[in-house]
Amino acid sequence: MAKSLNYVCTVCGAAHGKWSGRCDDCGAWNTIVEETPLSVGPASKSLGARRGKGMVLTDLAAAEAPPPRSRSGLDELDRVLGGGLVPASAILVGGDPGIGKSTLLLQAAAAFAANGLRCIYVSGEEAAAQIRMRAQRLGLGDAPVRLAAETALRDILTTLEAEKPDLAIIDSIQTMWADNVDSAPGSVSQVRAAAHELTAFAKRQGTSVILVGHVTKEGQIAGPRVVEHMVDTVLYFEGERGHQFRILRAVKNRFGPADEIGVFEMTGAGLAEVANPSALFLTDSQSPQPGSAVFAGIEGSRPVLCEMQALVAPTPHSQPRRSAVGWDGGRLAMILAVLEARCAVPFAGLDVYLNVAGGLRVREPAADLAVACALLSAREDVALPPQSVVFGEISLSGGLRPASQTELRLKEAAKLGFTTAIAPLPGRAELAGEAGAAIVLRPFPDLATLVGDMFGAG
Repeated sequence: MAKSLNYVCTVCGAAHGKWSGRCDDCGAWNTIVEETPLSVGPASKSLGARRGKGMVLTDLAAAEAPPPRSRSGLDELDRVLGGGLVPASAILVGGDPGIGKSTLLLQAAAAFAANGLRCIYVSGEEAAAQIRMRAQRLGLGDAPVRLAAETALRDILTTLEAEKPDLAIIDSIQTMWADNVDSAPGSVSQVRAAAHELTAFAKRQGTSVILVGHVTKEGQIAGPRVVEHMVDTVLYFEGERGHQFRILRAVKNRFGPADEIGVFEMTGAGLAEVANPSALFLTDSQSPQPGSAVFAGIEGSRPVLCEMQALVAPTPHSQPRRSAVGWDGGRLAMILAVLEARCAVPFAGLDVYLNVAGGLRVREPAADLAVACALLSAREDVALPPQSVVFGEISLSGGLRPASQTELRLKEAAKLGFTTAIAPLPGRAELAGEAGAAIVLRPFPDLATLVGDMFGAG
């Protein structure tokens, strides 16, 4: 009997009936490979019609209280995890190569072990001596963390069942090899099988498991997206190589808020926590510069102030450039179109560059107004008022929509010495608290009014 074959995309994990050069689901080229499906086998070994044993059902109201979280003492890490490590949880950590994932998790393992947890660090990429060398460089040579260098999934699970640790770190999931899957390590089937077995082990034994995942050039965790659905928490470790700042961002968390961030600084002694990220992402210059606007944003549950920098210059080319670093390029094009259509401010024949200072990536729509002010300031060569922050969402009609948690944004701005806030008009009603007395609001009903009053353009 001929063996049935399956074709799977190595980027998104979509299954196809035959090979093709382009994946219909994600649009990637030359990523479809042939592999044997996991369910292929003789009929005697398949599920068939034989009934299984019944499940044990419990009442929701009669369920026992969940065990308490374990805190590491690293406040930024505990914040992103939602208050600490949940027992029997599966966590996936992704990031660019060399960004500091192994350093962060080695420091986290040492911190959890110092608080009484039994921790095992399993590396499929480095020898135990290399991990020990890094630990000595970080000042963690005496940490009670047990090390192993292994890629065979069966041996790893056998050891974990015997040792019964509280926390197991697997670095990385792409190097794990399951002997019951007929494909090479790092393939879609291997990654999916290894993630499933490790997640099932975490739920069965009560051990928290942290999986390290490589990312593709698009910034997504390599392998099928189904791996992200298996785990409880997905964290991305972000940062630019030219900056010493690193951001740990939660994009999925079953036990806490998503989009929460923790900020770290890469030093010679490892990753150091940054208690006040707003001061970190702002420049030290006291005099306002054209093309610069300070955005009062919200990342998860914390307010973060960052600087939006814009440069508008004549272009020698027939097609002007539109470049954005740290922000969505499509949203930049939308704001330029709104400025031209609703405010009569043309950008034809001008190159436009936008940068979020400090390597931060901003995804909040409330940054629209700060981007527009930075673009207008750069185009007109007029600086914004000193000690002012900007936030608000721009609609396609040119109107301004208020941002959420206005009071929290203004409190953070007032704490850092800012005295003026440029925001949509409805924000005035939220200034009854302490921040309203410490900072002056300049409300605008729409973008055209702001352009005329502040820049005289349009």
